[in-house]
Amino acid sequence: MASRLGPSAAEDVVAETFLTAFRNRSRYDATRGGVRTWLYGIATNQISTQRRAELRALRAMGRQSPDLAVEGPEDRAVNGVTAQGLRPAIARAITSLNDGDRDVLLLVALAELSHEEVAAALGIPYGTVGSRLNRARKKVRAALGDTNPMHHVQLGRVERTSDRG
Repeated sequence: MASRLGPSAAEDVVAETFLTAFRNRSRYDATRGGVRTWLYGIATNQISTQRRAELRALRAMGRQSPDLAVEGPEDRAVNGVTAQGLRPAIARAITSLNDGDRDVLLLVALAELSHEEVAAALGIPYGTVGSRLNRARKKVRAALGDTNPMHHVQLGRVERTSDRG
């Protein structure tokens, strides 16, 4: 949650999520998914009320230059296998997604929910999760120059290769 909204806004959303869950505890239906899934659904609804703040934060991250400070070979290796240098570009790409696609992508990527859990959390069909996730991934990849951000990231830049996967 904090990685999506920032610490302060995340605290507010978490507090409001648990307050809403407590108030609506009689409506919890275990047959529709686990408690974790139910809470992420509530949190996603809370986040939807804060979309403008989220988009402003993502746009601000998109304007930042990547941190290229590297102190030693071990840092270069870590930087080479992470997409740290792409964070501004990824943030810009995420802001270009529609709300539904962004919610699905972030619940899968940040909350590590399964497709079934995302469907239950958002109250959408399982197939819709897959199509939204596929569409979001394609848009993000296109915004990054049709490269996979997890391949060939070195010192904050993507090296284009013939491998588009």
